[in-house]
Amino acid sequence: MKRFLIVFLPGIFVGVILMLSGGKVLTETSTNDYCISCHIHPAADFAWKKSVHYQTRSGYKIGCVDCHLPPKGDGYLWAKGTTGLRDLWSFYTKDSASFNWEERGRLEIARHHVYESSCIECHENLFPAKLTKDGEDAHLYYQQKKKELATDLHCINCHLNAGHYIEGYTHGSNSTFGQTTSSPKEIYTEPASVKEFESFKEFIPDSPVSFNMVAIPGGKFNMGSPDNEPFRKDDEGPVRQVEISPFFMAEVEVTWEEYLAFYSKTSKEGRSTDTEGLQNKEAGKTDAISGATPPYGQPDQGWGMGKRPAISFSYHAAETYCNWLSSVTGKTYRLPTEAEWEYACRAGTTSPYFFEGDPRKFEKTGLKAKLSKNDTAVINSYVIYKGNSPAKTQTPDKVMPNPFGLKNMTGNVAEFCSDWYQADAYSENLEGFKDPQGPKDGTEHVIRGGSFLSNADVLRSASRDYTRSTAWLQTDPQIPKSIWWYSDCFHVGFRVVCEFDEKTGGKTIK
Repeated sequence: MKRFLIVFLPGIFVGVILMLSGGKVLTETSTNDYCISCHIHPAADFAWKKSVHYQTRSGYKIGCVDCHLPPKGDGYLWAKGTTGLRDLWSFYTKDSASFNWEERGRLEIARHHVYESSCIECHENLFPAKLTKDGEDAHLYYQQKKKELATDLHCINCHLNAGHYIEGYTHGSNSTFGQTTSSPKEIYTEPASVKEFESFKEFIPDSPVSFNMVAIPGGKFNMGSPDNEPFRKDDEGPVRQVEISPFFMAEVEVTWEEYLAFYSKTSKEGRSTDTEGLQNKEAGKTDAISGATPPYGQPDQGWGMGKRPAISFSYHAAETYCNWLSSVTGKTYRLPTEAEWEYACRAGTTSPYFFEGDPRKFEKTGLKAKLSKNDTAVINSYVIYKGNSPAKTQTPDKVMPNPFGLKNMTGNVAEFCSDWYQADAYSENLEGFKDPQGPKDGTEHVIRGGSFLSNADVLRSASRDYTRSTAWLQTDPQIPKSIWWYSDCFHVGFRVVCEFDEKTGGKTIK
């Protein structure tokens, strides 16, 4: 027994000391003060102190590790160790002032730093007595979706502002969206009168909103990208020469000012859907067009409206807006075809971009290589993309136009086209074809151009993409889901085209 004590007692004593000190280390390195000593981000600290997780009803203040680490016993030690080593490395090797903290707060990024298991650890009862009917529906939807193993639905999809306060953030039905109390200085009573093929300014009647339409001359061009173009994808070819008739295209993407002119005149909660409200030619009257029901959440993401491109609405909403605009102006407005879009984007150029530059060199910006200002001066002056956007949309005055006079054709937000998407759409013999309309049917529509989230490879004139209707409605808990708003798509908008027809002087052109 004495020998046992001599041999093992010191080991037991050391073990106890290590356990006690280890526990103390874990405790000390889990305090808010300790976290803030490495995470030098005053704005996040300030936003946390304004959040509901700091000003709680119970008086308990949620700390950093309560959300940014999993619960103890659920991989806590591993997550704490790996996170701590990563944070120490960043603290000693990187400059905190160089981080784009606003971008790091986006949902896509935040989901990797907030543990859903920690949310549920505190919020065990998803159906408390005072929960609203909308809240019950949303939480029931969440439970149903979590049974699908492939879902990306996370608590912060709807509660992104719970841990860090976000000005103007809304989740749930936003019945006051788009309302304004300001008095406009001038209300337009008549739309623009267009008698010949030249650029014009359109006026939306009974509103203070106007926008520029650019006359796009007709011509032939090679649609698609050659096999040797950097970052080319298979759906961009084969290259086909097509002919495009003259048309008008909006100088910029539809702005919030423009879209809200439509929304304020047509929206109403519970209003029936009517997409057939076009101008009644026989009766000479304008049928009413029912617009969107209120959005679920804050469609502008709190970035501001005004001249910024409108986002978060569905393809159906964009088409309905075009129908409404046709109705109130007496012209033929619609979404561009994919061929019209690429023709207008290229504006007579045949290179990957409508401006000079090598996609491989520009792409290095997205990989955070140290390039000189001269390397990015050209692309930064023509397009808003990941390399120069603070992780949100921008106003059109930030960029210069392409040779046709159109701004941000390949950036700021991607844009809906009228065509159904097919990966092999160009395999059809379009040689010499005039004004192609795309496939006759499909399940998703074409979108063109990059966005404020895109790297330089997506900004090429021939780059193609498509809508993802199901994925972009994942967070929406409404039954049925909204046909007007995407709950999970903030990088797509659209710009309108106006046909050069008898309503716009087309009959005078031979």
